[in-house]
Amino acid sequence: MSSTDFLDNIDSQLDWQRGLYKDFHRQPELGLQEHKTSERIESELKDLGLESKHVSKTGLVTVIENGQGPTVLARADIDALPVSEDTGLDYSSTIDGVMHACGHDMHITALLGAVRLLNENLDAWSGTYIALFQPSEEDAAGAKAMLNDGLTSKIPKPDVAYAQHVMPLPTGTVNTKAGPVLSAGDSVKITVHGRGAHGSMPHLSVDPVVLAATIVLRLQTIVSREVEPGEFAVVTVGASNSGSKSNIIPDRAELLLNLRTYDMGVRDRIIASIERIVKAECQAAGSQKEPSFEYYDQFPLTDNDEDANEAVTKAFEDYFDDGVVQPANPATASEDFSEIPDAFEIPYAYWMIGSSDADKYKKAAEAGTVNTDIPANHSPQFAPVIDPTLEIATKAQVVAALSQLGS
Repeated sequence: MSSTDFLDNIDSQLDWQRGLYKDFHRQPELGLQEHKTSERIESELKDLGLESKHVSKTGLVTVIENGQGPTVLARADIDALPVSEDTGLDYSSTIDGVMHACGHDMHITALLGAVRLLNENLDAWSGTYIALFQPSEEDAAGAKAMLNDGLTSKIPKPDVAYAQHVMPLPTGTVNTKAGPVLSAGDSVKITVHGRGAHGSMPHLSVDPVVLAATIVLRLQTIVSREVEPGEFAVVTVGASNSGSKSNIIPDRAELLLNLRTYDMGVRDRIIASIERIVKAECQAAGSQKEPSFEYYDQFPLTDNDEDANEAVTKAFEDYFDDGVVQPANPATASEDFSEIPDAFEIPYAYWMIGSSDADKYKKAAEAGTVNTDIPANHSPQFAPVIDPTLEIATKAQVVAALSQLGS
């Protein structure tokens, strides 16, 4: 038989996967707190006759060794978000203020489905398959946690690594792209210092509220005037905090910034520009203390290896019907998956799975408009269409693995 023939029988396990997906969706857990999620994954793997091991407190890996051949690593993230669900689904989150608003429950279920299919059809492939369930992707802590706990010494070295993500794209599609597919992301906390005074005596102050305002305005010139047209960059000031009363001029202000780039050289130039502007505005305002910069929630660039992406794209095109495989546009979201293959110094490919109502996209395309009725990831209304998203996501994991392991 051909190496993908067994996928024709996936209907026999989709009921199990649908129930599993709804269970994960009802019981979301935040990053590095995914204890019940990890326990459920471990239980499902045990039921399949597979051993698993914890790497970090809530990270989990299982290894299927099936003779000679390449080693493939497939990763699914498992954490949820501090979002209150507003979907109206009969399987909505039962945890107040926590929701699988980014589709990681779908990722877990698809990877478990792929593990089951590969484990039950060992005659169709040869090599080693590693399923990795990673915690805390949303705050860029999970990949680091697993690596810090010795991941590279606890599993065989993979030849290639794969990951996928459901996105607000038409369900029934798989979207691939070589090169940058997700942006690098950095958050920055900037503290600037003034001199506090009574609100009626501004001449005795160095007003950090005014200072912060001038910095916010000047930062808007970085992308418009310092980044070459055609290069991608985002500089967003998400918060400006200072003071507590109308008649008190405070002595400091805090700005929270978020940066997104597809090129690490551009990223470095933007960071240098931010620090230059902030320091100059502080000097112009007469601030007597240097500003401070704290960088956090830093996500690496997800930059697909050309050969790895080409291999999975060809495998997808060979297996799926015409029109399923689509070229992806790079997304401005960020992710920490690439830290794992980078630590092993191996190539990787990362693709998107459409998960939203395809008819709404079709109507919007026919009208020549952008559909704004489809909730995006992190929205309280984000709700992937289970069918055929779950089937396509499961098959994509298997087909990607068989592009290397298929006999």
